[in-house]
Amino acid sequence: MTELRAPKLPQRPERRVKLAVVQMSCTDVLDENLDKAEAFVREAAANGANVVLLQELFENLYFPQLEREELFALAHPVEGHPFLERFAALAGELGVVLPVSFFEHAGQAYFNSLAMVDADGRVLGTYRKSHIPDGPGYEEKYYFNPGDDGFKTWRTRYGDIGVGICWDQWFPEAARIMALKGADLLLYPTAIGSEPAEAGALETDRMWRRVMIGHAVANVTYLAAANRVGQEGDATFYGRSFIADHCGDYLAEADDRSETIIYAELDLAKARSARAGWGFFRDRRPDLYGPLLTLDGEERTGR
Repeated sequence: MTELRAPKLPQRPERRVKLAVVQMSCTDVLDENLDKAEAFVREAAANGANVVLLQELFENLYFPQLEREELFALAHPVEGHPFLERFAALAGELGVVLPVSFFEHAGQAYFNSLAMVDADGRVLGTYRKSHIPDGPGYEEKYYFNPGDDGFKTWRTRYGDIGVGICWDQWFPEAARIMALKGADLLLYPTAIGSEPAEAGALETDRMWRRVMIGHAVANVTYLAAANRVGQEGDATFYGRSFIADHCGDYLAEADDRSETIIYAELDLAKARSARAGWGFFRDRRPDLYGPLLTLDGEERTGR
């Protein structure tokens, strides 16, 4: 009897990527925040980072804590935006992939948006936050229209990257769609902290991390979140930025108060192999998932 042996496989080059996640506090002075963010990106690149993640709306304080009509003036169109070109040029200069969060004004609409900048400085496209929260201290529905462009995965110099924004991170459907589109890495720029007293002082930091760890495991992909720190009005932003591997284990974690950068090396080829081996995508049953397309879970015909 002939011994069964595994066939020889072609040699593939290693695909390792160094990811950096920035955790910082913000002020109400635009230039201070931009300068600080740029300094952190430069430091990360100097330490070998290929992809650098900044937090949500790092240009200012987290303004949606209150409903203020005059704060719509903080938004700008993509064309001629006051700092997108600066950070695109920075990404090209340093050779890093750089997702950039910003407040977008488009026609009569306003979006919580992100520009994906590749390592050559090209803006590959934008994403508009799909899930918009509304609650004490997080009055985002007052400011932001729900995103209308769907979930995206971009092919960058350092892997295929999907990005959700803050509240998006609680929804497994968003992570799954980005993974279906080929994401090697899921990134979540975030602004989350303690809930106001009238909301019951709910502490969400453990839940916040656990739900995203679930996305990493269910999609067998690397995942990272960047959160802010510091006291802003009634909110204390609790940091806890982290990077997780495709098994859901923490590769790096920040604390709840430090302005810092955390790093991890990602083996994208290893994760792709594990993803195929687990069979989660092979064994999916889209034909049974119709209730996901309705708000009440009831399938409807004839539409």
